[in-house]
Amino acid sequence: MKHSNDKEWDIIDEDLYEELDPEEMYELVQEERQKLKENENKEAEQKKKPLVPKWGIWLIAIAMFIQVIAILPQTFSIPAIEFIQTSARLMQDETVQQYREAVVVIEGEDNKGTGFSISDDGYIITNYHVIEDQPRITVAFQEEGLYNGEVIETYPEIDLALLDIEAENLPYLELSEQNGEDLLEKVLFIGNPLRFNGIANEGDLIGKTQLSTWERPVYMLDAPVYRGNSGSPVLDEQGEVIAVVFATQKNEEHGRVGLAVPIEYMNINQ
Repeated sequence: MKHSNDKEWDIIDEDLYEELDPEEMYELVQEERQKLKENENKEAEQKKKPLVPKWGIWLIAIAMFIQVIAILPQTFSIPAIEFIQTSARLMQDETVQQYREAVVVIEGEDNKGTGFSISDDGYIITNYHVIEDQPRITVAFQEEGLYNGEVIETYPEIDLALLDIEAENLPYLELSEQNGEDLLEKVLFIGNPLRFNGIANEGDLIGKTQLSTWERPVYMLDAPVYRGNSGSPVLDEQGEVIAVVFATQKNEEHGRVGLAVPIEYMNINQ
């Protein structure tokens, strides 16, 4: 497993990076959703009172689809398009939808990130830098709603924190018990990038890198990681958390990569 020790490249970005305009991307997705809704309404009306043959409707739909595909590359980069396409595909998976239920939005007075539940009685993991210096913390579940979060343990040396909320019967993710030393595989991660919530995406663990300010190496993740993904759980094929996204880095060999701290570094007595 490759370790990078070149300090010239040992610069991390805890706020994560953005290769696209979040406002424009959000508007694009909202517009496409609205178009889909309008098309569904039109199709429903046409079923009641057909104006053109069915084959005509299909021709129009195909023409509109081609038009959208033609416009996308002019508006966004290829990574942005892949981000939307991959997320849309993953969100249709029932297993991924179950994982999403345990992923939360962590919000302070001037900060927002991701966290995830690790027990049914209210323990939440997130990044330390997400909750640092935040006098009030809100934890939002997709289905269960809003809770006040209390910081009960902090691990600033590995940028992790443990929160607690007063709740029961919560959805949660299992933590992997593997040490992960030789783990190189495709992984899934779920978070709240840009202005979205509960977005799933995937990537590859491509090795580890040693940061000058850390005692132990962290994972490098080749994946579309954006602002808001801080605290996102990284899941293996069994759906267990093996790491937590905390930053990005411009790596000498791999270019821009996400950084994730191995969950094994955090000793938790639940």
